[in-house]
Amino acid sequence: MRAILNPWLKLREGISQEDYEWINRLQDRCVREDQIALKLELDYKLGAASSTERTGIRRINEFMYFDGPDLIGYMGICEFGGASTPLEVHGMVHPEYRRQGVFTTLSRLVMAEWKSRAPKNMLLLSDRKSEAGQAFIQATGARYHHSEHEMYLRADRSKIDSNLEGVTLRKATNADAPEIYRQNAIYFGEELGEAAILPEEEEKKGMTIYLAEKDRQVIGKVHLQLSSGIGGIYGLGVLPEHRGKGYGRATLLKAIDRLKEAHAEDIMLQVAVENANALRLYQSCGFAETSTMDYYECQAGKC
Repeated sequence: MRAILNPWLKLREGISQEDYEWINRLQDRCVREDQIALKLELDYKLGAASSTERTGIRRINEFMYFDGPDLIGYMGICEFGGASTPLEVHGMVHPEYRRQGVFTTLSRLVMAEWKSRAPKNMLLLSDRKSEAGQAFIQATGARYHHSEHEMYLRADRSKIDSNLEGVTLRKATNADAPEIYRQNAIYFGEELGEAAILPEEEEKKGMTIYLAEKDRQVIGKVHLQLSSGIGGIYGLGVLPEHRGKGYGRATLLKAIDRLKEAHAEDIMLQVAVENANALRLYQSCGFAETSTMDYYECQAGKC
């Protein structure tokens, strides 16, 4: 254990390039030491910070704890979707500076920020293998919400059945926002009345949304991201009336091809543990589970 000699805090609404590099280095150190996964959404946050105009009252989303020039602790708030979508919080402390109150200090600041916002639930994230993370969350009184497997493509794409059934991917524009909104409500239970995602704005942040089509009819969608050589597949879904025809598999394989064409060195996705159908689909297309992230919910006024 290394003593903290010159502690100070840095609080920001969004991250800068310098912050990104500091947090990434700390993340690499923690991942190597603990052999766990972290879900900090740094690339998305950096893209959002560079593409969003800052007006009005600022909210604090980035909480950094330094010892002199060194970043030794970090917690971040992610806010996706509309008013009913919970905040997501994940964090870490340098292995040589633990058990000195760093995470406790950061968590108190995060809790105060959460309570200062409009009533909204919050999700605390921890790799299932992280004993410290799981113990901390249990102490907050948060209740288990759900879990997601992180999966990486391990099979040779050329050896995966590529009968794509005539499915095509079309890059979405802002005019497609109502359709994307409608599909998110079907797949993920987002409530009507929330703000729609604008695809052209999301692309500025590094996330490109595609509509899956068959014979020029929309049958589903998928969101793709490429950062630091890693391609991510998110938000994949097929509309109920088009299921059972192999379109989900075709959309997934098309997404893999798009990322390969963009020179992705690795490809990953996340799937809810209880979504057995999706899990089987991803496994059949060469994805293997690499970690499991547990989500615990703090309800407004109860944590």
